[in-house]
Amino acid sequence: MRMLYRLVAGMILSVLTLPVAAVASAAATVDVATARGTVAVAAPPRTVAVFDIAAVDTLARLGVRPEGLPVKLYVPELEPLAAGATPVGPIYEPDLEALSALAPDLIIIGGRSSHRLDAVRRVAPAIDMTLDGRDLLVAARARIAAYGALFGREAEARAAAAELEAGVESARAAVRGKGTALIVMTNGPKLTAYGPESRFGWLHAELDLPPAVPGLGAATHGEVVSFEFVRRADPDWLIVVDRAAAIGEPSGAAGATLDNELVAGTAAGRAGRILHLPPADAYIAAGGVSATLRVLARIEEAFRAAR
Repeated sequence: MRMLYRLVAGMILSVLTLPVAAVASAAATVDVATARGTVAVAAPPRTVAVFDIAAVDTLARLGVRPEGLPVKLYVPELEPLAAGATPVGPIYEPDLEALSALAPDLIIIGGRSSHRLDAVRRVAPAIDMTLDGRDLLVAARARIAAYGALFGREAEARAAAAELEAGVESARAAVRGKGTALIVMTNGPKLTAYGPESRFGWLHAELDLPPAVPGLGAATHGEVVSFEFVRRADPDWLIVVDRAAAIGEPSGAAGATLDNELVAGTAAGRAGRILHLPPADAYIAAGGVSATLRVLARIEEAFRAAR
C-alpha cells in the first residue's frame, strides 16, 4: 500500500512540475484542417492574432474577438473589432516585434500573409487558413467547423453554416434561368476576366450560374481582357469587382471604367444588368461568413429584380 501511495504521489508530482504549456497541450488539442494539412492546436487558444480577413470575419460571426489584428481591416463592418485590439502589421507582412510583445497562443494567417508562415512560427504556433477561390465555399464550410471546434463555439458554428447554406440556396434560386454571366475585376482603367476555375469560380459552381465564356483560364489574377472581348462575350450579366475600391483607393471607380459603348452594347449593358459586388467582401474577405452572405444577398437582390 505504501509503495502504491508513493507511485501515485510521484505521478501527481510529475504532472504538477510540467511546464504550463505542456499541461495545456496534454489537456486538449484539436486537429485543425489547414491549407497545409492537419495541425494539432492547443484548445482553446486564449490570445490569438489573425491576419486573414476572411478568418477575422468568420471568427467575429462566431463571437470570437482576436487580440491581435491587422492595422487595416478593409471591411467597414469589421472596424469595431479594432477597438482594444493590438495592431500586428499589415495583412501581407506581419510585424514580428508586435507579435512578440502580444505573445499569442496562436497566429492565424492566410492568403496574402501565407508566405510568412515560417517567420511567424518563430513567435508562436501558427496555422495557414488560406481559402482556395475555386472551391471557396467548400473550404469556408470546413473553416467554420474548425473554428467552432477550436474555440468551443460549436453551436455558433452550426448556426453560421446553416445561415450560409440558406444564403446560397436563395441566391441560386434567384439566378436560375436568368442567363449567362461574365465576372470581371477593374483596377483603375485595367480589366481582367475570371472563369469557372478562377478565384471567383465559386459563383459559377455554387450558384449554377452559366459562364458567358466557359474556356477562361484559371489565373489567380484573372486574364487581362479588352472591352472588345467583353462585347464579343456578350454576357446577360456583367458581375463586377472593383479592386481599387476594395483596397481603399479613391480613384479609378469601376463605373467610370465600364462606361463605354462596347460594354453598353452587350446584353448586360442594354438590360442594365451590370452588378457591382461589395468590393472588400468579394476581394479581401472572400469566404468569411458575413462577407459571403453580403455578396450572396447582393446577387439575390439583383437577379430577383430582373425580368
